[in-house]
Amino acid sequence: MVFTRKDILDINSLDKDEISMILDTAQGMKEISQRPVKKVPTLRGKTIVLFFQEPSTRTKLSFDIAAKRLSADSVSISKSSSSIVKGETLVDTARNLESMNPDIIVMRHSSSGAAHQISQRVKCSVINAGDGIHAHPSQALLDMMTIREKKGKIEGLKIAIVGDISHSRVARSDIIGLSRMGAKVTICAPGTMIPPGIEDLGCGVAENMESCVTDADVIMMLRIQKERQENILFPTEREYAALYGLNRKRLDLAGKDAIVMHPGPLNRGVEISSGVADSGCSLILEQVTNGVALRMALYYLVAGGGSRHADVD
Repeated sequence: MVFTRKDILDINSLDKDEISMILDTAQGMKEISQRPVKKVPTLRGKTIVLFFQEPSTRTKLSFDIAAKRLSADSVSISKSSSSIVKGETLVDTARNLESMNPDIIVMRHSSSGAAHQISQRVKCSVINAGDGIHAHPSQALLDMMTIREKKGKIEGLKIAIVGDISHSRVARSDIIGLSRMGAKVTICAPGTMIPPGIEDLGCGVAENMESCVTDADVIMMLRIQKERQENILFPTEREYAALYGLNRKRLDLAGKDAIVMHPGPLNRGVEISSGVADSGCSLILEQVTNGVALRMALYYLVAGGGSRHADVD
């Protein structure tokens, strides 16, 4: 298969074969991070701009490390250091960035659709690192990589996603991607955090958390995104934890060898207990590790690596 996409904007635009190719490529990239010298010359001479207009720790650092491990030059721009604070439009900022001839722009923005808008106006590749509540493709892909690595497959698995579904771009991307790869996805949240029509993305909706996690192979917990909520959607964090928090008792309802995941950052004692987060079934830190390899794969593929038999060494 030849990878021909210029941009990585969302999961919905990727077919099953493309997702498999990305995951296979990422698995190969992971070995580089385990070497004594964690660098290959694959993207030497390429320039990557990290254009992050929202706060980020894991995603931004992961994209930055991924660029450096492929020997690309990376430059970071935040909202506070860009001319957007002076009134420049997003499109004008992107066009000015392109005039400096970068090869890839990695973009995070609070507005849904921002990455799509920019991709239509610049010639370089654009990778969406999260846009509003719309999509977070690299997170969904690293989640799929982690599940496949641990379980040996995605197809046929029962996957529970619990938390603030309404405001989670991760949830939307995970539902679409995991369903496309053959998993059975069920979500659970307070009624105020379940958007109308979410089932159209390919998931079921459980009445309560116990029924959602029973016999699950994978439990994906999501944090409450207070920064995106205009109104209070639940009485108290204590009540939320009592009804929707993942503790050992609820974990025991899951299938044998069930794994626990979380895109981070964690709110310990709210959506997940410390005992579960730090347990042997938790793959939360493995998700972070795989994030670097997955983003290396995205760089490699949009830069043309998927169109030839290139040697990453």
